[in-house]
This record gives sequence, structure tokens and C-alpha cells, in this order.
Amino acid sequence: MVERRILGPDDGELHEPEHACGDRFLIDSGASGGRFSVVEHRLPPHVLAAPVHKHTREDEFGFVLAGSVGAAFGDEEVLAGPGDLVFKPRDEWHTFWNAGGTPARLLEIISPGGLEELFRWLDRLTEEASPGELELKAATYGCAVDMEATMALIAKHGLVL
Repeated sequence: MVERRILGPDDGELHEPEHACGDRFLIDSGASGGRFSVVEHRLPPHVLAAPVHKHTREDEFGFVLAGSVGAAFGDEEVLAGPGDLVFKPRDEWHTFWNAGGTPARLLEIISPGGLEELFRWLDRLTEEASPGELELKAATYGCAVDMEATMALIAKHGLVL
């Protein structure tokens, strides 16, 4: 059962690694009976949120709160701004990044929940994970990672991962 509550702008579990995507965890899957989770992604300028990846279990809905967000779906790229909703369906290769010079924020709804635990693992890394370690961890969440496509996107847009 979802607990009735109000979360203020400073509430939730916050992880903000320097020069990387930060996350504010608002509702974990455990609080919703596994139905969904809600995470706010905080992206400094020109930061890639995650490697190009696909997940087999979840759909993600990213509502842009601030900034300019680029997203790639296979070979297609889109640009989203405040008020836009970016739908990242399961079984589709995708990623997203801050495409502008100011901080960007997205409110991400993940259905069903659980994938937020992979975000926590990434946020807590004290050093860069090897591609093999990242791929193994992602696989435990039903995800696949494409580092070759990731590196091409980083080079194309001058991004930081």
C-alpha cells in the first residue's frame, strides 16, 4: 500500500555525484507494492545519464522539469524541454543526456518498480565501473548495455558519462 504523504522539494534520498547524473529517490517500489517507483534525475550540463541500454521489464516516463534533454532511441534523437514527457519503453535501446548549458531535471516514473536499485548502485560507485562489471550488474535487472553505441554518442555530442 502506498503511504499517504507529501514530499517537499528537499525530501527523499539524494545522491549527487560530482560531474555525473544525480538522483533523488522519492518513491521506492517497496512503498508501491512493486507497481512503480519515482526518481528525480539531476543532470549537470552535457552529462549522459546512463550508457545506451534497454530493459526488458520496465517502461520509463521522464517528465522534464528543467533544462534541455536529449534522448536517443536507436538511430533517432529527440530534444525535450520543460513540460515534455519522454517515454522510454521496455525492449528499446535508449539513453538520455543534458543537451544544454544549464542543469536539467527529470521526474522519472518507472513501471513496474525495482530498477531504481540499479540507479542507487550506480550513484554509490566510488570509481568508474568496468564495462564488464556494469554489464553484469545491469543483467541482474534484466538490462543490456551497448558501450560501443554509448562511446559514439559521447563523441558526437561531447558528453561526460
